[in-house]
Formats: sequence, C-alpha cells, structure tokens
Amino acid sequence: MDTPLAQQLDRRQPLHFIGVGGIGMSAIAGILADRGFEVSGSDPRDNAVLQDLRSRGVRVFRGQSATTIAAIRSGTSTQPLVVVSSAVPPTNPELQEARRAGLEIAHRSDVLAALIASQNSVAVAGSHGKTTTSTLIASLLHATNHDPTAVIGGVVPAFGSNGRNGKGLLVAEADESDGTLVKFQAWLGVITNLELDHTDHYADLAALIGTLQRFGRGCEQLLANHDCPTLREHFNASHWWSTTSAEGVDFAAIPLELSGEGTVAEFHEQGQRLGTFKLPLPGLHNLSNATAAMASCRLHGVSFAELRQAVEGLQAPGRRFDYRGTWCERQVVDDYAHHPSEVGATLATAQLMVESGRSPLPEAPQRVLAVFQPHRYSRTAEFLEPFAEALCQADEVVLAPLYAAGEAPIMGISSHALGDAIQRQRPDLRVTVADSLEELADAVAERSRPGDLVLAMGAGDVNGLWGRLQEREDPLAMFPLAA
Repeated sequence: MDTPLAQQLDRRQPLHFIGVGGIGMSAIAGILADRGFEVSGSDPRDNAVLQDLRSRGVRVFRGQSATTIAAIRSGTSTQPLVVVSSAVPPTNPELQEARRAGLEIAHRSDVLAALIASQNSVAVAGSHGKTTTSTLIASLLHATNHDPTAVIGGVVPAFGSNGRNGKGLLVAEADESDGTLVKFQAWLGVITNLELDHTDHYADLAALIGTLQRFGRGCEQLLANHDCPTLREHFNASHWWSTTSAEGVDFAAIPLELSGEGTVAEFHEQGQRLGTFKLPLPGLHNLSNATAAMASCRLHGVSFAELRQAVEGLQAPGRRFDYRGTWCERQVVDDYAHHPSEVGATLATAQLMVESGRSPLPEAPQRVLAVFQPHRYSRTAEFLEPFAEALCQADEVVLAPLYAAGEAPIMGISSHALGDAIQRQRPDLRVTVADSLEELADAVAERSRPGDLVLAMGAGDVNGLWGRLQEREDPLAMFPLAA
C-alpha cells in the first residue's frame, strides 16, 4: 500500500482495520487483540463476528467515516497503523482521511505476512480447496494438542471462528486473487491445485503460475499436489502428495471405499503403507484436501496414529457442503463453489450420495436440484461453457441472478446466457432462470420435490436462500400443480 510494513509489528502501535468484519480481516484483528495489541475497526454491519471481536477487546465503530480516524488518534501518543484489504476502495472516507492525516497504511496481506514471519507457519494456496485444507490442518493440529494459530477464510467448526490464537504452528490461507501471497515466507507452503481463475487480475494462466512460483520460492519447503498436471509441469516441490498412486510421491492416500458419507483410504509415506483411515467428508476432492492436511502434520512431526484418530472427527468449514436444514422434506445445503471445477466436484459429491444411498445428511437424497449463482461477469464470460458442463450433472437447475461483485456488465453475459448454454449441452435438462432472489425462492419452491437435495452454490448472496425458503409455506399449498 502507501508505505511498506516492517517485518515485525510494534506492540506499542495501535492498529485500525477498515472493514474489520470481513472474513479475512476479522481473523487477524482477533488474534492481535488476543496477543495484547490495541485494536480497533470499523464496519457498517453488526453481526456475530463483530460481537465476538468486541468481547475480545476490539473497539468497533459502526459505519465508516472520517470522524473515526480522529477518534482513534485521540488519547494515544503513537499514531495508529491503518489496515485495509483489496475490498476497500480508494474513495472510502476513512481511508481518505487516514491519508490526509499522514497515517501509516498497510494492506491486510502485509500484516498477515508479519504474523507468518513471527512463528513457524503453514501457508495454503491454490485455486480450489484452500479454505478446506487450511481448516483441516488447523483442526488436526488442534485435535492432537498442538495448539495452532489459525487465520482462515471460513469458519472452522473446531473453533467456531475463522481465527484462533495459539502457541503452536500458524496455519494461514494464502489467497491468490490479488497476488499479495508472494509476501508470505512460511516454513511450509502448500499448493492444492492450479487453473485459471480471477481473470479480473490475471491476464492468463501463465501470469497466475508465475505468481504461485514466487510464493513457492518464498517458502522454506513446498508441498504440492502431484495429481495436478499444471503443478507437476511448472513447480519443483520439496514434497508431493497424491490420491491416485503412491509411486514417486512422498505422501499418498489411496481410496479403498467411496460413498456419499465419506471415504476409507490407505495412507502411504515414502512408499511405505502406514495404515488405513476413515474420512467423514465425501468426495475425491476432500480426500485430496485431507491428504495435504495429513502430510503437513506429518512434516510437523505429528504421528500417524494420532492423525488416524483425529481424521475421523474432521468437519468441513462453513459454506462447504453446509447443511442448513430440512424444509418441507427438502434438504438444503449451502456451498461456496463458484468456479466450474468446484461446481463439478460439489455436484459429483451430491450425486454420489444419491447413487450410494449414503450421506452425512439426515437422509440420503433422491435427486439433486442445483441452485447456482454466477459470480462476476469476467468469470462467467471466461467459463460459460465449462459452467454449463458442470451443471449438467444435476437433475434440475435453477439459476440465480448474476452477482456482479462490483464489476461492470459485459454484453451478452448473464444467468440467462448460462441457462442457454446448459440447454445447448443437455436439451432434456430442466433449467429455470430467476431474475431476483424473491423469484429464486419461488422457483425452488415450485420446482423442488420431497426427497430433493437443494444444493445452493455460489460466492454471492445465494446463501440467503435458506432464510427465504423458511418464510414460505408448503410448496403444495403454493403450487398445487408442481411436479
């Protein structure tokens, strides 16, 4: 940002987070408050995250205005450090006033880099599975009494929070979306996989590869997924893992049994079979995430016997196949999937539950109704056909209005365009396109059936579907002729 941040944070200097309620900002703010730093923040919202920060001693201002800067400067002899994320625009009144007052301003990534440099750390990067993998590493360390610190872009069930202050290894999610992860110099870097995304920031896959290569070179060791062809071709990792073969890799988990309620797999290390384990998270993508987590813990010195027991209690982070409840005999699940590969993996997991008749949900679903919200015009334009192909795995599709995330519209790109692409690929698949969130809930109520898994996917506001459905009556009363 405006000035580079020193490698170490000064405990005498107060910190003020603009947008402190954000999933990445709140984790750091809470940890620093727990460590005795004087921390404040501002946010227009008021929710459980902000209430938790207040209980930990963070001074939270409602709204964002220039007067907040005057308030945090009063009564202190040391000028505060102002922390922003990429989501804070240059026109933000607090940021403008902080600049006018000559305050030191740092990007969130600079503060996280200082935390990572302050203790042994694992930084988890990659196109997909970062939040889940970092959650699983932190959860395994916690379950085996290794007291981790965690800075993660999702709620970790084991902690009930996205951040935890501990004395052991620091586990951080390293987001590649804005390129700032190159600042992180961790004891262990982890890359889950790599394919083109964030086309608003990266011109092509080569640019993304270059950024992740810089990240890898900055880490003392690099653990990477050998099953990803891009990583195999372009990276020289210290350690590799796989879920397809134990040959030529340092760690492997070979599936013995796949079902809708989890996976039984055989764990190998340096070509030696250590034993089997049962993962309660279904899907091959989750097996890969768990293998990376177990490998990270083994490199840290956690025994396989401890891990084998701890794995059985693992839970995915919030918004990752997150069961919200049952509405009129329809089970509703919320998922953050917003890239074609993520949508495809999530739908494959859902269909595995249908086919196997086994599920971690209260009941195995009979059919999958996919509710998808495209996220960003640029991403939808780049991946229109791959999105359509992934969604063709569903038994029926309902599309929410495209979530712009601040982007300007692109001619010809919309949820209707995606619906047309699905119909071109699979004309027999029923696709409904909603033009508002209210219309979306009506469409789901009309098109769903008892026994359905209503799978809401997207990074926008589609996660509000569960609340909107709860406000509705039984669909048979609303739509007596519904199929």
